[in-house]
Amino acid sequence: MTFNETKLPGVFEISVEPHYDERGFFARYWCQEEFEKVGLNTRIAQCSVSFNALKGTLRGIHYQTAPFLETKMVRCTKGAIYDVVVDLRPNSPSFKEWIAVVLTSANRHMVYVPEGCGHGLMTLEDQTEVSYQISEFYNPESARGVRWDDPAFQISWPEAVEVISERDRKYPNFEF
Repeated sequence: MTFNETKLPGVFEISVEPHYDERGFFARYWCQEEFEKVGLNTRIAQCSVSFNALKGTLRGIHYQTAPFLETKMVRCTKGAIYDVVVDLRPNSPSFKEWIAVVLTSANRHMVYVPEGCGHGLMTLEDQTEVSYQISEFYNPESARGVRWDDPAFQISWPEAVEVISERDRKYPNFEF
């Protein structure tokens, strides 16, 4: 695997290194030792999947508060997404900044989202599926979010939002 740190400290775009032969290829997308060498959290408490029927579906931007802070590793297993990470860590040099990475089933890239960052995505194709490895158990009382169009972040989404949950649409403006 190749770990490329983004402009947000601790946020990595991760690429697999396929080994090809006549059958196709084999590649690791998770290795505890390699993640530890880069200093990343290797705890996996749960793995989740989201299926999104329509292009333009927006999920997020979600995070959990202490004591249930979570890291996530996100990969697109079918279709394509515009994956967004927002730095919500007040002491971070990139506080309130965001990055976006296009994850597809073809490029097989992943994004590592550290504790204290928000995560959201927009589907770029119909019938898109996303896989998550999460370091902490979901805790409804600690679940939070920031609005996808909050002026505090000025996120540039590539498409019009076609589908969004009531909860995600109604998050208040960000205040810290």
